[in-house]
Amino acid sequence: MSITVFVARDFAQMSEIAAEIVINKTIDILKTKDKAVLGLATGNSPTGLYRHFAKAANDGKFDSGRIRSFNLDEYIGLPGDNIQQRVLHPESYAYFMIQELFSHLDKKFLETRVPYGTLIDQKMLIEELKKHKKDWEFKGADAGKSIVIKAKPKSKYLAWIRKEILEGYARKIKAAGGIDLQIIGVGGRGHVAFHESGIPFKGSKVMLVKLDDNTIANAVADGHFRNRKDSPQYAISMGAQLVYKARTVVLLASGARKTESVTRSLLGDVTPEIPISYGQQYAEQGGELIYVLDHVAAGGLLAKTKELKDWGIVLKNMT
Repeated sequence: MSITVFVARDFAQMSEIAAEIVINKTIDILKTKDKAVLGLATGNSPTGLYRHFAKAANDGKFDSGRIRSFNLDEYIGLPGDNIQQRVLHPESYAYFMIQELFSHLDKKFLETRVPYGTLIDQKMLIEELKKHKKDWEFKGADAGKSIVIKAKPKSKYLAWIRKEILEGYARKIKAAGGIDLQIIGVGGRGHVAFHESGIPFKGSKVMLVKLDDNTIANAVADGHFRNRKDSPQYAISMGAQLVYKARTVVLLASGARKTESVTRSLLGDVTPEIPISYGQQYAEQGGELIYVLDHVAAGGLLAKTKELKDWGIVLKNMT
């Protein structure tokens, strides 16, 4: 089992440590392969890492023109009259990646992909789900649920979503040779991307997700959207089953809101209640799992160093 936990003083040091790991891994990948495939996350956690990564690329430490990237997730239902407006909405994850990483690269990636959520018309999706209730089913034990579209739906629109949007994204990743290194953050309840707490691992490669009402309320409260009507109600997301197929997974977490889920993910049971707990099974099967945490998010693990050692987890306190 290969699990390493780095503990940093604060967000800045966490970003530096994570960036050094990702940069060195990318250099190593490009020594053995013509192209490197990176899985990328949005949210606050990787923003510092991305700044260091872009600088290293611009300084010539590696060739960013030999990199393909696949993002974890994207909203459905962003405000906008057409696909272009939705893609360029300030809250789209495509826009986020342009702002935080892609625009800072002197030499652009060979290819960048974000799940095709902006191609879906949310109003039509809702109508088709209501009209064809036998074409799909909810999966999940909590408020956020995946919508599993059955193999031969009567709705042509739902059939298109299944084949082209969900399975199509997974096919693109497979055609690229799989993801070499996946960067993830973690939600307060241990979810990764929009694989929310309670959604089962099996069948969670690329999912259509009905967002938790609390997730929508928080998006409005945090100022991302003016009101509930403007806030997306659905998303497309890579699930834990696909995330943990990458050769290396680097998880970043900072702050007290992450402490419990981070601790339970490594020292508790593997459970859909904490989707990142799937990393335990991933590491046992030969995957390389790396946590980079600030000292607050790592608080629960630092209190149980003996248990970590007993589990064979390497702790590197960099504070």
